Amino acid sequence: MTQPALADAPGPDVTAPIPRVASPAGRATRRLPDLAWWLFAALPAGLALLAAVRAPRMAVLLDYWHVFAKITDDGGHLLLGQVFTYHLDQPFVVPSLLFYADAAWFGGDNRVLTVLTVVLLGVAVLALRTMLPEHPARGPLTAAVSWLLFSSHATELWEQGTNGISWVPAVTACTIAVACAHRGRLAGASAAAVVGCLCFGAALPIWFVLACVAWLRRESRLRVALPAAAGVVVLGAWWLTKPAGSQSGASAAFDPDGRLSVVAAAVGGLWSVDVAVVAVIGGGLTIAGLGLLLRRTVTTRPSADAGWAGLALYAFALASMLALGRTTANVPGGNVGLISRYVLVAALATSALTVLAVLHRPQWPHRYVVAAVVTLALVTHAIGGGKADQVRRSYAPLSLSAIALRVDAPAALEALHIQRAAGPAARALQAYPFSSAFTLGCHGPELGSHVDLGTARPVRGALDAPATDPGAIVTGWVTLDGGRPDCILVTDPAGTVTGGGIAGLPLTAGQAAAPGATAWQATAGPTTGPLTVLAVRDGHLYRIG
Repeated sequence: MTQPALADAPGPDVTAPIPRVASPAGRATRRLPDLAWWLFAALPAGLALLAAVRAPRMAVLLDYWHVFAKITDDGGHLLLGQVFTYHLDQPFVVPSLLFYADAAWFGGDNRVLTVLTVVLLGVAVLALRTMLPEHPARGPLTAAVSWLLFSSHATELWEQGTNGISWVPAVTACTIAVACAHRGRLAGASAAAVVGCLCFGAALPIWFVLACVAWLRRESRLRVALPAAAGVVVLGAWWLTKPAGSQSGASAAFDPDGRLSVVAAAVGGLWSVDVAVVAVIGGGLTIAGLGLLLRRTVTTRPSADAGWAGLALYAFALASMLALGRTTANVPGGNVGLISRYVLVAALATSALTVLAVLHRPQWPHRYVVAAVVTLALVTHAIGGGKADQVRRSYAPLSLSAIALRVDAPAALEALHIQRAAGPAARALQAYPFSSAFTLGCHGPELGSHVDLGTARPVRGALDAPATDPGAIVTGWVTLDGGRPDCILVTDPAGTVTGGGIAGLPLTAGQAAAPGATAWQATAGPTTGPLTVLAVRDGHLYRIG
């Protein structure tokens, strides 16, 4: 006999746990670590932005003025056809347009380009963050990527915008392409890759990286073959249209050992200032670590690894391109991989290594990951301080370029590697140093002013050689009670200011100077009669020599 169904529905299970509703205070507590990691990630970007804002107003590097002279006529008009010609064997469309826009719209202010460089690197950090899965270490890993890309090693990128705009738009476009490919967005990845290829040759290998990412994601053969085929077409077109011979001053020797050392030094550039052996060892360990991690990635092809494997491949491709196209011993440290701007290669490779290591080792305690990230960030940044100092010291004498271009000093411009032919276009556009913002820095006398030479006081100082050629660079040293002058003036015999200079430079090995002295450099425009060189401090004149 069947038992009749119970008339009443079963009651609630009194043994079930009571659900807890998170209080606003609890949610805020959990958000605090996320906020802290965002602030930690923003710190190096903030330091780079501050340096970019405080950078010199004048673009002092050869590439800027060479490109500017090539893409403009004497009236300052853009020659669009010249924009699509190669620079250093490579496409340079986007940087050329940015150089012209800076001169035409922003008065040729280097700081506009340096700030834009920092912004683009910030975009690269955010693009790479989108590849991170939901993971307890997402905040620390975002901070690691930020500290590596904004490393103090890369100071020349935001000290002179010419360096930053030459490299960073291409690298940023490639990181966006990799991030899109990581999400299976082939159209977006291809669009970013096209933009990158219009920026610089650093983007040429990105097509093969996209094909690799698609393969790791187990996408269809067509989606793997399309970017690979595009890469073959792009490389073939570049090879057939590039100028004959080397345009970069790199070595043409076979030299496999030297080129291998460049690859390793570029990948390990975060670990040394100017000692190539240390960078090579660091790069070798980074490549070995990536090899071990990518073995599992290639074998199992987890989709979470695809973009980071692509990023590692892209970094290795960049290092190989440096070795093939830029190897030379005529650089500080004797290894081109140690140059400040190329540390982006090491930053990308180390970012990929860090993320893949954490993703492949989920058993690592979170505190270990946090400790490793903070240590990596601070140690590499501290090492890079030495390279930042080197960059600033090496660029300091180039500040004379503004005066040399303004007064049209031919010998000085040649020595500073500034295209004299760019002068008329810059003057027509009123770009610096032909803008109203130009100054000799004397807080008074400017070009064309008259000073009373009779009031000039004697001072301990000397010229390294007699000042006979107004258009050449005049050098020497001076000491003013252990201080440095505000500026240097060059006048004709009547006291008319025809040129100027910069002071506070480090003494060279051949200068026999008094204790506490600093070096100076100056140049002048056309002058009748012998030159007089004056140091200016607090409105007082001091005759040198």
